[in-house]
Amino acid sequence: MIKKIAGASALLMLLSVPAQAANFMDAAWATQACAAWNADSTLTSGLMDTDGYSWVKNDGGRGYKLVQMYRTQCGDATKIQLNIVVKDGKASCAYGGAPDGKAMDYGVDYLMHANDADWACMGKGEFGCGAMGAMMSGKLNFKGPKVEAMKVMSPFENFLKLTGKVAGEKNECKQ
Repeated sequence: MIKKIAGASALLMLLSVPAQAANFMDAAWATQACAAWNADSTLTSGLMDTDGYSWVKNDGGRGYKLVQMYRTQCGDATKIQLNIVVKDGKASCAYGGAPDGKAMDYGVDYLMHANDADWACMGKGEFGCGAMGAMMSGKLNFKGPKVEAMKVMSPFENFLKLTGKVAGEKNECKQ
């Protein structure tokens, strides 16, 4: 009986400790961003077909596209990755976390970084921080097929807004 009470007490103490918020753009944050991607119909449908163009299907024949990103002040060693695939007729995020070793192909994949202030601005969708403004002003440092990104500007805008929808602490850089 005492063991059961002690076990129940320990469980209650664990449950009462608040979950630690993910650090902005760490692996835990990327997992949450992947789930947020899948909950956004503009991303899942718009990147499947935008005016007859399928962003997700331009994958170099690999069956997936990679999106990597990081906070400029934390450096590229802190990159996170989203793997985007066609699933059930939608552009779905199949993985969010640390880079998984797949090679980037900048003809079809994307690497983006910005400082925290610019990520916050893009996340809010503020004037001058939308997809086009961020790309043209240099707020968003971007490697990948820019013409393709311009073809899917509306869904790309929603992608940038994910950085404001998925909570994360921006106070320290972690690898």
